[in-house]
Amino acid sequence: MSERGGKLGRALGLTAVLLLGGCMQATLAPSSTASLTPRDRQLLANPPYAKASIPQEFQRHIVDYTRREAPGTILVDTDARFLYYVLPNGKAIRYGVAVGEEAMAFSGVATIGRMSEWPDWVPTQEIQARLGPYPARVRGGPANPLGARALYLYADGKDTLYRIHGTNQPEYIGQAISSGCIRMTNEDVIDLFDRAKQGATVIVLAPSQNAWASPTVGRRG
Repeated sequence: MSERGGKLGRALGLTAVLLLGGCMQATLAPSSTASLTPRDRQLLANPPYAKASIPQEFQRHIVDYTRREAPGTILVDTDARFLYYVLPNGKAIRYGVAVGEEAMAFSGVATIGRMSEWPDWVPTQEIQARLGPYPARVRGGPANPLGARALYLYADGKDTLYRIHGTNQPEYIGQAISSGCIRMTNEDVIDLFDRAKQGATVIVLAPSQNAWASPTVGRRG
C-alpha cells in the first residue's frame, strides 16, 4: 500500500470512529482524568483482576449531546452500552458501560437516592439463588463486585435495587451480562461520582428504544 493510501485508510478509520454512536457527535475528545483519592490509588494499585483493554469507543469522551435533558442528568443508552452525563451547552461526557441482560435490566426514570465510596455489597436473595452462594455481606474493596463507587437508583422514594457502580470485571464493558445493574470501570465511576449529585435524574432507556427520538421512557424491571 502506498503512503498516500495508508494515510487515507487511517483517515477513513478515524472518521468511522467519530461516527460511532450516532449523528449527535461532531467531535470526540478525552475528558479529564478521574480524581483518585489516596485510598483509591492504594486500593487500585494492585487490583485482584486482570487489567482490561477497553475499546476506544467505550473509553471516556466528551461528545455533542442533542437531547433536552438538563445538565447533571444521567442517561443510559442500553443498546449502545453508553452512559451520558449531561453538561451545559449541548455537551455530555460519554462513558462505556456493561448493562444487564434484557430480562433482568432496569429501564425507566429514577433518581440518585444514595451515593457511596467503596461500598459493601449485600447480595439479594435473587442473586444468591441464581449466582451464589455469597457471604451475606461483602466488604468494600477492589475485589467487591460494586467496585470503587455506587450510585443507588430510587423511584417513588424506594430503592429499586439497581445501581450504577464500578466493577471487578472491566473486561465486560460494552457488553450485556447477567447482572441487571450498570457497571463502569472503577476509574470512570469515580469520575462520574465526583460530578453527580444526590437527587439527580437518571434515565435508563429500554432495549431498542431510540436514544435520539424522544426523552419519554417507561419502566421495566
